[in-house]
Amino acid sequence: MEALSLNKKMLLMMIMTAMIWNMAKAEEHFVGGGRQGWNPSNNLTKWSLNEHFHVNDWLFFGYDKLYFNVLEVNKTSYENCIDTGFIKNITRGGGRDVFLLTEAKTYYFISGGGFCQRGVKVAIDVNEHVAPAPQPTPHKGSNASNI
Repeated sequence: MEALSLNKKMLLMMIMTAMIWNMAKAEEHFVGGGRQGWNPSNNLTKWSLNEHFHVNDWLFFGYDKLYFNVLEVNKTSYENCIDTGFIKNITRGGGRDVFLLTEAKTYYFISGGGFCQRGVKVAIDVNEHVAPAPQPTPHKGSNASNI
C-alpha cells in the first residue's frame, strides 16, 4: 500500500478538523424558548426568527403529551395546517422530543388536533456552519509597534 503524500495527509487532517469543529458547534434549541414551549401561548414564529439554526443543531420540543404532538410537514401542509400525509411524526409519547437538523433547508413542524390553527406550528430556516474568517497575518517587515 502506497503511503499518503504530505498534501493528502494535510487535506485529510483539514477535513477531519472541519467535521469535528462542526460537531462541536451544534446547539440545542428549546422550541418556544423553554422546556414546555410547544404550545399556543408562545409566538413560535417570533421565537424562530430570533434564533440561528445550523446543520447538526438539535430542536427540543417540550409539551403536554395529552394535547400536543409534533409532525414534520411540507410547506403547503404548514401553511394550511394539514396534519395528514406528514413527512415524519416526531412524537414519541413523552412530551419531550428531539429532532436533528441534518440539512440546510427550511423545516416545517405543526401540532395536529386543531392546535396548528391556534399557532402551534413553526418554520425553521437552517443554514450551513460558516467557518470563521482567518486572522490576518502581519506582512513581512511590519512592526507590531506600528499598529
